[in-house]
Formats: sequence, C-alpha cells, structure tokens
Amino acid sequence: MNIIAESSSTRTEWALVEGDTIVEHAFTTGVNPYFQTRREISHSIRLELPEVFFRRRWRHVFFYCAGCSTAEKTKIMESSLIAQFKVPCTVKSDLLGAARGLLVREPGLACILGTGSNSCLYDGNEIVRNISPCGFILGDEGSNAHMGKQLISDILKELAPKDIVSDFFNTYQTSTNNLLDEVYSSMLPSREIAKYATFIHDHLGHEYIDELVYNSLMLFFRRNIVSYDYANQPISFVGSTSVMFEDMLRRVAADFGATVAKCTRYSMPGLVKYHAED
Repeated sequence: MNIIAESSSTRTEWALVEGDTIVEHAFTTGVNPYFQTRREISHSIRLELPEVFFRRRWRHVFFYCAGCSTAEKTKIMESSLIAQFKVPCTVKSDLLGAARGLLVREPGLACILGTGSNSCLYDGNEIVRNISPCGFILGDEGSNAHMGKQLISDILKELAPKDIVSDFFNTYQTSTNNLLDEVYSSMLPSREIAKYATFIHDHLGHEYIDELVYNSLMLFFRRNIVSYDYANQPISFVGSTSVMFEDMLRRVAADFGATVAKCTRYSMPGLVKYHAED
C-alpha cells in the first residue's frame, strides 16, 4: 500500500491506498516549507495524522505540496516525511498534483484556485509550462487570499459599503488592530486572510461583493491564462475558490472566450487513479 497526500497552505488530504481503493482517509493542517521548518512540519504530521497511517511501513509516500517548487524546499519536505514514515518518499509540487488529479493522463490546462492560485500546461505526465503565480504578496490573483486581502483592505480604508462593514464586524467580532495583527504577525498570513472568502461567498448578490469577485477572477485570467493557448483547449480547476465562485468563474471565462471543463474541490480521486496506473 502507498500513502498519497496533497497539501495546500491550508489543509492536507491523506489517503492510504491499495491499488485504486482508498483504505484510510484523513485531513490535517496544511504545510508549506517556505514558512515552516522541517521540525515544525514533522511535528504537525505526527500529532495530527491518525495512528493508522503509522502502523507499518508502507511501500511509498507520494506527497504533493505547496511551496515545493525548488530543490531546497523539496528536500525539507522529503526529510520531514522520511523521518516520520521510514520509507521512500517522492515530493512534487501541489500544481503537479492538481494537474494529475484533474486530468490524470490527459494533456490540458490545469489551475489551482484555493487559498492561493496557480496554472500550468500539462502533457499527461508532467508540467511543460507554468506562469509563475508569484505568491501571496505579488500574485495569487483569483484566490481566496487575494479576494480576502481586497475585502480587508477596503474595510480598513473605509472603501467598502457600510452594510458590508457592519456585517463583517458583527460576524467576526474583531477589530481593526486584530485584523492588522492577523496579517502582519501571522506565520501564514495568506491562510488567515483566505478564511474571509466564506464571508464573501455568503454575500454574493451584493453589488460590491460581486464586483470584487469578478475583478479578482478577471485578474487571474489576464495575468495568467492569457499566456497559454487557452482558446483551443478547455481549462480545469481545483480548489475551494473554483467551487465557491463557480458561476462567476464560468462567466469570466466566457468573457475571455475560454471554456471551463470542470471545477472540483479535491485532487485526490484523480491522484489515486493516476498512481494506480503506475
């Protein structure tokens, strides 16, 4: 049996797999070697993952992770996994996990729209082109964090409508200082801000919120998708944003002359199928 895991900065999905059958399934906090040390990652895995995942030595661990785009960061993740499971571990980027989960062995355009955002051209096995997402500060357009950042900024600058501001503070019982602390004192600010996507989703239909979501998704297409030959092949999306705002996403895609093939929250079913064919 193998372990397959897919991790964003927010959550990690784990599956203990026999062939194409999931024997055990679990969720833990997301990990990211850009923001966490090897010890912190190991500690999180050991404390949060059910004991059944450690009962014996499995054949292999396949781990797809945010932040694993360089050899240095991948090594941190591999070291953490090997320390816990004592078996061979293969670490790849969350983007490759998304592509394999969405398309399995078929080529096409695959995108992540969740806490962060990313995109790639996939050949049925590997990524052949990727426009840099640039991360939370410089990019991640269309993501929960990008939308949440815009909402918080508008609230703090008194640009958001008064009814939205009132509903926000009534919902979260927070303050301006607390919001700033969340952003500038948190080890993972994107995770903190992304949680406000729920508020945004709950207020769809409000002119201000609809415009915020539309503009964020429009930026994702303008700054990422237009660099690919998107008009001649459908685009598949994975992540909470793509599901929460699917109607708006399809509207933006149509405005660009693009076709959305699918929107799904999780990559795991496709990843299980991909590795069952190995």
